[in-house]
Amino acid sequence: MLATADTLYLTGQPLDFATLEAIGSGARRPVACEMGMGRVGTARRIVTDRLATGLPIYGANTGVGSMKDKLWTADDLVEFNNSLVRAHHFGTGEPFTLPIVRKAIAIRVNTALGGYSGCSPELIDALLSLLERDVVPVVRRHGSMGCADIGLMGQVAAVLTGEGEAWYGGERLPATEALKRAGLTPYRMQPRDALAALSVNAISHAAAANVVREAAKAIRNLMVTGVLSSLALGASADPWRVASRLSAHGEAMAGRWFEAQAESGHWPTPSAIHDPLSLRMTAQVFGACLDTLMNAAERIVEATAQSDDNPVVMDDHVMASGGSLPLSTTLYVEAAQTGFAHLARNVLNRCVLLSNGVRRNLPVNLVAPGEAATGFGPLLKLAVELYMRIQSLAVPISAQSIVVAGGLEEEATFLPLIVERMESQVRDLRQMAALEAMLSAQAVDLAGDNVEGVAAIAYQRTRAISPFYRKDRPLSAEIEALDRDLASPEALAAFVEAAPMADFDAFFALKP
Repeated sequence: MLATADTLYLTGQPLDFATLEAIGSGARRPVACEMGMGRVGTARRIVTDRLATGLPIYGANTGVGSMKDKLWTADDLVEFNNSLVRAHHFGTGEPFTLPIVRKAIAIRVNTALGGYSGCSPELIDALLSLLERDVVPVVRRHGSMGCADIGLMGQVAAVLTGEGEAWYGGERLPATEALKRAGLTPYRMQPRDALAALSVNAISHAAAANVVREAAKAIRNLMVTGVLSSLALGASADPWRVASRLSAHGEAMAGRWFEAQAESGHWPTPSAIHDPLSLRMTAQVFGACLDTLMNAAERIVEATAQSDDNPVVMDDHVMASGGSLPLSTTLYVEAAQTGFAHLARNVLNRCVLLSNGVRRNLPVNLVAPGEAATGFGPLLKLAVELYMRIQSLAVPISAQSIVVAGGLEEEATFLPLIVERMESQVRDLRQMAALEAMLSAQAVDLAGDNVEGVAAIAYQRTRAISPFYRKDRPLSAEIEALDRDLASPEALAAFVEAAPMADFDAFFALKP
């Protein structure tokens, strides 16, 4: 492909979030750099030389798994490699989104450009052709233990060969038809290509990159609703000032951000000399979430440039590798999930404080004076359930013992499942932000506060959907509408513009 303004060169270096988003949206078309393809060619020659001598290479001229000791003859190699792809098209469940699959293909290409895979340059060309013509394989979610996404990437590899399904031109089509309409022909896997196409963690890393970025957006929203509720509760800003100066990393970042918001408007006189834990330790709770999420995200970015093939070509030899186990990535993601549980509890506690009539003489259940209403008390049951959902998904699962091929005890991380659990957590955190915003807006109105800055933006967006609560009314559709609005790109852009957190926003490519 000739370079154009839309071209994005893959070099084998890490892919940051801005780059991944450009690839996922289809705004930029990746191509492989010349030096990277040179490394691919060098590694390939080492593989072909070894194959020519008849020496075994796992998954190229031998079977895989329990059949690893089966050596195929030269006449069988092409058929075996194409059959290997068909055998690993077994994924089930709902498909991943098109942006995640596009990112996964780019990640597989990028990791191969380091020169360790041993695949053919033609395989790289075939994968890039899918992105160039926007043929996006249908990849069902279930089919990976988290030690190479064999059942997931197998669905990508299958489309290359004309098997399976793919999206093209907005239609879900049989792969052969999608390739035909795009002007492509099915690819015949050469020895080593099949395993290089399917036995990597590219889908897991693409999906993990997607969910941690969505989590970053949810945390930014919750920081805004946290400011609004803290204002409505008359929280002291002193603990934020202390955190900004005496803490490190995420706590200091959160402290500086909250302190800046308190100083940007009419902050009420603190209503107590010593706030409850859920108020005075806001910077610590958010800071831990920022730290653990950033750690996971940085590890994911590193993984976009690290070969997780087995085997690998290194020092002119073909070597067995354990790189297909993404354990460090998984553990960082699981740590972030635990952070979300603490954050959800923190939000729940503020919601309780808003409703229990203890702070600033706010009425119980935020019932307006003189009104015969039950108010927001029942809403707390939903807040409790959302918290428990988030907390229950924070229990680590990566250390489960698994026995598979040949009765051997295997390592596995279940990273795709962990990503799916984090997606649920993020969805529920977003809804908790909507509940906190709704309660806070009511408290602000009852207290007669003058709201400015980013808190005012959240208040105004909330009131545009959820009016002042006088008489009891159904809230289900209202909550869902507010959830959608606060999570919208327009709301995020307004929050980031009014109250930036520069390093965090830039890293996750949150600013338009």
